[in-house]
Amino acid sequence: MKRILLIATGGTIASMEEGSGLSPALTGSELAACVPEIEGLCELTVVQPMNIDSTNMRPADWLHIRDVIMDAYDDHDGFLVLHGTDTMSYSAAALSYLIQQSPKPIVLTGSQRPMMSPFTDAKLNLYQSLLWAVDDRARDVAIVFGGLVIAGTRARKQRTMSANAFTSVNFPPLAYIRHDRILRGGTALPGWTIDDRMLEAAAAATETEAGARMLVNALRTARAARQQTPVSTRTLNSRVTVLKLTPGFNPRVFELLKPEYDAVILETYGLGGVPDYGPGAASFKQAIYDWVDSGRIAVMTTQVPEEGLDLGVYEVGRAYADHPGILRGDDMTTEALVAKTMWVLGQTHDPHEVARLFYRVINHDRTPAGV
Repeated sequence: MKRILLIATGGTIASMEEGSGLSPALTGSELAACVPEIEGLCELTVVQPMNIDSTNMRPADWLHIRDVIMDAYDDHDGFLVLHGTDTMSYSAAALSYLIQQSPKPIVLTGSQRPMMSPFTDAKLNLYQSLLWAVDDRARDVAIVFGGLVIAGTRARKQRTMSANAFTSVNFPPLAYIRHDRILRGGTALPGWTIDDRMLEAAAAATETEAGARMLVNALRTARAARQQTPVSTRTLNSRVTVLKLTPGFNPRVFELLKPEYDAVILETYGLGGVPDYGPGAASFKQAIYDWVDSGRIAVMTTQVPEEGLDLGVYEVGRAYADHPGILRGDDMTTEALVAKTMWVLGQTHDPHEVARLFYRVINHDRTPAGV
């Protein structure tokens, strides 16, 4: 039986009404006891590093959760983090960068209604999250919520009340879970469990020797991915913020942010439009160039949830396409951009290394160039 570590952090799932609004009150052990169906799924150990509303989750808390996972990594087969929904997407993205290439699943879930509510979605989410955590082909960081398995870097909270709170942005769900059945999409090959008999059968089923070698090598790569150890770091630079353009936005804000921030993620219009109000008006171009020329980072993304950014299409975006220090978010979520920028700047401030790490694909966070 697999050993799963349940890491309770609070959130709606643990909340109760105590006179001043819902707040986390139940422990992880109490939450697990509310779902007797999980008995027999795994050997469950519960820890409680915090019990907070996820509105109060900070980068230091991401590092705390990371430490709990890594300290227990060798003794467990998977990890389930119970978390509030409001910042779950940020935490899932952060863990994707702090613990990369994990052959063991790191799952986040929670609920839209408290466990003790008669109409709660908590019981099914907890049960299905453990189903994914014990699955032989599950790996890396994912959110399991409302019957969806979403890569940790692609999730966004889309609804404030409905049980299907999260959506997978610009990337297909890793799987669907219907009751106790996992239905996969086409993204699960690296997590397959492969033995030598499967390798031999694959070679025998291939007509040519060259084709057999290629298939065997691909399957061995998948098996090696399952056996590898994670790449983990624990350094973040939290001096990262997000600005959303609105009509009439004053670009002088960039100057005001310089004492407190090293990077700005700018949510532009459409495919990457940044205003140019003409002569006599404050210049976005000058403000952004001054920002990056001072050694800071600007990440350009879009306010539009689907399909991503392309700075080369319109004149109002092309000026920012190739300027040093300006990075393109492409089809990444804002949540992943925040976490990745914090992670990258926690590793280096060298401009070339910043760009190299930023554009590296990690846990499906961006569509590779040319795809």
